[in-house]
Amino acid sequence: MTNDARPRPFRPRLGARLGYALHAGLAANPLYARLAAWLERRPRAYRAFTAAERVTKQELFGCRMCGQCALPATGYTCPMTCPKQLRNGPCGGVSPTGGCEVYPELTCVWVVAIERAEAAGHGTDLDLLHRPIDQRLREQSSWVNYWQGRDDDLWTSAPLLRRELGLQPVGKR
Repeated sequence: MTNDARPRPFRPRLGARLGYALHAGLAANPLYARLAAWLERRPRAYRAFTAAERVTKQELFGCRMCGQCALPATGYTCPMTCPKQLRNGPCGGVSPTGGCEVYPELTCVWVVAIERAEAAGHGTDLDLLHRPIDQRLREQSSWVNYWQGRDDDLWTSAPLLRRELGLQPVGKR
């Protein structure tokens, strides 16, 4: 696989604080569960809804439509834009300045996630261990999956111990 075929680290265009606020408005509830069920019964409506989600999240977060959105636990930085698609933190190749190992001119997705989450008061969210991605859900609406409760086990409560490993935002080194 050439570098050009891999995802490129993406710096979100929407601030993390606003992302957390918007997420609160989209939190799972009975109304959204009914909307999700309605969408799933109507394939054309579901496709239109998913296309709108794709365009919106791609533009704002670089979303790769994995169907299992980790944005709320990663400072609203999509881990799937990591060229290695690591969902639990940076690889061992992050440069001392925070550069991506694959695309050194770009900041590592996880450095951006740590900076954004901590600035928004959600640094401990990054201590959650993400389960492996279910490739069968790719290209599905993560909003519909979330509202239907399919995202309930995306991460565990087991800490990653990133603080003990010395991982911190670039400005704090």
